[in-house]
Amino acid sequence: MAEQEIPAEYLEGYAQILAGACETGRRLTREERESLRSRGESAAEAGIGLRVLVRAHLAAAQAVRPGLRSAVAEHLLAAVEQAVDAFAEGHERAQRLAVRQEEAARREFIDDLLYGRSDLGRLAERAERFGLLLSHAHGVAVAQGGEPYDDGYPVTRQIESSLVGRFGDRRILLTTKDGRLICIAPGDESDVLSFFAKQAYAAMDGGRVAIGRPHPGAGGVVHSYEEALNALDLAARLDLESPVLHAADLLVYPVLTRDRQAMADLVRSVLGPLQQARGGPQPLIDTLTAYFDTGCVAAEAARRLSLSARAMTYRLERIHKLTGADPSDPVHRYTLQTAVVGARLLDWPGQDL
Repeated sequence: MAEQEIPAEYLEGYAQILAGACETGRRLTREERESLRSRGESAAEAGIGLRVLVRAHLAAAQAVRPGLRSAVAEHLLAAVEQAVDAFAEGHERAQRLAVRQEEAARREFIDDLLYGRSDLGRLAERAERFGLLLSHAHGVAVAQGGEPYDDGYPVTRQIESSLVGRFGDRRILLTTKDGRLICIAPGDESDVLSFFAKQAYAAMDGGRVAIGRPHPGAGGVVHSYEEALNALDLAARLDLESPVLHAADLLVYPVLTRDRQAMADLVRSVLGPLQQARGGPQPLIDTLTAYFDTGCVAAEAARRLSLSARAMTYRLERIHKLTGADPSDPVHRYTLQTAVVGARLLDWPGQDL
């Protein structure tokens, strides 16, 4: 491979700096060091590698040595060390700035993408730079653990490495937002999001992952992301046990809460009488929740609540007496179960309706 040609401008005055420092044995002046730093920055911005530049400076120093008096030649190595250090510092400074600018641009793009705050045409152009084709459908998975995560965290890097190792370049974007891990993948690559969910759950030592449905266009990412966030919120409010949630499986809940006033009326009408119970309505609501979650198997519900079979039977009878609805009756069961779900979604009786 041919050696990269170094433009003369990056070595201009370098020989004179070395010679001047060697004549008196002095250190490089502040002005000389800053001049070398500036050239290092310019070289980095021009895409010239540091190793090539260091070799060029060493070669230039060797060319200076024959012209030095033997009494001062011994100072050359110290002068070269200072000069190369200043040049490398400027080169590295430019690299760090470029990385920060790239990170800022990436973060701005992520924010615009997930909140739909940018012109869609411009957003699509920027997306290609990060490997996304917004003309296609995309799905979003969101992972939430016991602690907040950022782009540079070991867990984030571990999951990213696993995704790249498994799928290579499939136009996948892994990022973080508000302490959560987010994976964006083409809509026809559902295996990517499933794999991400598995890896995130394992790496976070628990937590929960929600997967939004794929939606087309630039706005599709926002839609899928919001579905995943809503699924996580529902899981928290309803105490859902599954570590991986699919928004497609939870569509009934947004329907139930679309008319909040109607749902509040149902909760008050059906479950309001439970407020007359000794100890308040919450123990009986917990009883109904366990009963419905176990497929209306009273023995299993009693085990979950650490109750005796007799105590469970008493509670179900008490609910029937207070509400007039029999949990074991299929006709009444649907109304009771819907009201219980509504109570959990509306945080009743903790919150007034």
